[in-house]
Order: sequence, then C-alpha cells, then structure tokens
Amino acid sequence: MYTVKLTLNTCEIRTWRRSDLDSLVANANNRSVWINLRDQFPYPYTRRDGQTFLRHIRERKPETVFAIAVDGQAVGAIGFVLQKDVDRVSAEIGYWLGEPYWGRGITSEALVAVTRYAIENHGLTRLFAVPFAANAASCRVLEKAGYVLEGRLRRSAIKDGHIVDQAMYAFIAPERPAAGDPRPRGSRG
Repeated sequence: MYTVKLTLNTCEIRTWRRSDLDSLVANANNRSVWINLRDQFPYPYTRRDGQTFLRHIRERKPETVFAIAVDGQAVGAIGFVLQKDVDRVSAEIGYWLGEPYWGRGITSEALVAVTRYAIENHGLTRLFAVPFAANAASCRVLEKAGYVLEGRLRRSAIKDGHIVDQAMYAFIAPERPAAGDPRPRGSRG
C-alpha cells in the first residue's frame, strides 16, 4: 500500500492509521475546533465518528486527506477535495488542528507542504479555501501560506444557528502550458 509521508519542521503529514483513533477523538472532540468547521464534522466527536472517518479515508482514492502528526500522534487533519468536470484543475483545501497545538505554526507549515503536494501530484492550477470570515486565525494561516483573499461571500453559511460570511482564498500555481497545448507560454493565437 502506498503511503504519504511529508516530514516538516513542526509536524509530519502522513497517511491515516487505524491506531490514530484515540488521538483523533481526543483532539476532534472540542467545541472550539467544531465551531470553525463544516457541519459534517460532528460535535461531540465520538469513537464511532472516528472509526467511520478512518474507514472512509482508507477507502478514498486517490488519497487526499492526511493526518497532521506531532510526536507520532495524529493531532489534526489536512486535505483537499478534487473538483470535477471543467473545474478539475482546482481543489478545495481544508484543515483542522487540536486546540493544544494552536499557535505553533503547525498548520501554516502543513498548508504550504500539502498545497505543493497537491499541485505537483494532481496537476492542479488552483487551490481554494472558504473559511468563516470571522475565523481570523484561519485567514492568517492561509495568507502566511501564500493564499490570496479573492472575496467575501456575504451571509453564505449557517453555523451553530447563526448566518455567517465566508471568505474565499485561493493559491494559484505558477503558470505552465496545459497538457496537449502546443503553444509556448505567452503566445497568442
């Protein structure tokens, strides 16, 4: 079985393992984490939720969701959703990190590495993220990783019973000719 492993200064980005269950649940079962994520991320986060997640991730091909590990323990997740049809050169990226690990630069470093991995291994030209606009910490993480604010999606989501704005951030890969495009860069025709 092919596994992904990116060793960074603050953490390791790697394939999820069954043995990550306890650490996953311990870090995910936190309202402060949940409040900044999509509703498909449950709270409270139970062992059953963790088992379902780990089973789903193992079945997913290609592998695009990874553990953020610190000292061998999975303390968060980062991944991307490949888009389809005409949007197939884009992916939405997302992440979360257990609260005890906030403020250490872990997510910023992980985001840079996974952005590079996604572009190099999946032929992407654009990655985007849509955090809640009030989540200043996540917006800072994106900006530190080279993502640019493209706009604000006003009153576009509901979380915990409140209508909220979202921010649209994107990272654009360096331009290269599309596969099968015989024209050199910069040519018109």
